[in-house]
Amino acid sequence: MNSPLETAVLFWIGPVPITQPVVTTWVMMAMIVAGCYALTRNLSLHPGRRQAALELLVTVLDTQIRETMSVSPDRYRTFLGGLFLFILIANWSSLVPGVEPPTANLETDAALALLVFVAVIVYGIRAGGVGGYLRSFAMPTPLMIPLNLVETLTRSFSLLIRLFGNIMSGVFIIGIVLSLAGLFVPIPFMALDLLTGLVQAYIFTVLAMVFIAAAVAESQPSRDSGKD
Repeated sequence: MNSPLETAVLFWIGPVPITQPVVTTWVMMAMIVAGCYALTRNLSLHPGRRQAALELLVTVLDTQIRETMSVSPDRYRTFLGGLFLFILIANWSSLVPGVEPPTANLETDAALALLVFVAVIVYGIRAGGVGGYLRSFAMPTPLMIPLNLVETLTRSFSLLIRLFGNIMSGVFIIGIVLSLAGLFVPIPFMALDLLTGLVQAYIFTVLAMVFIAAAVAESQPSRDSGKD
């Protein structure tokens, strides 16, 4: 079993090494795009079972966004839904023999955390402009600027560590049990790993919602500031 901090280089594109998690991610992205195209073409006003199931999933996602962020889900549905779907499929890719989930790799989790970090800034600026977003770091007092800056960085870092630690540990446990006990004994652990993958995808996405909602709320001008 390889170290989780080491990645196997499969080939090179010029000076850029292409590792196994990168290739796995490319395959997953192609499958997600092809699957979304196949499932969403020929949508109808009179939905069949497939379209009804998809609409139910979108409704569940919209409800989660409304309850967590207290905003309309239209602006955030694509990013948060895509984030959850990618992490879930990446976590569950461990079911395929010979495939290690990309989320058990530190670089993949760092990229996902970086996406959330950039999304927080982008949505914060879209909500209150550059000035409003920068002023949010001085809330409730300018003395909090250093702490608010550190908090912004550590929140994304915590996403990275949480996802990497949980998925990597699951891969290691199954690998160790499989090497010691044979083929069938690890099946309960694999079922538990599936549940862990689902829970971690959900937690990562909900925390991204919370961070984005906080940036949006703090960047918007206070409606009550001019009434008193």
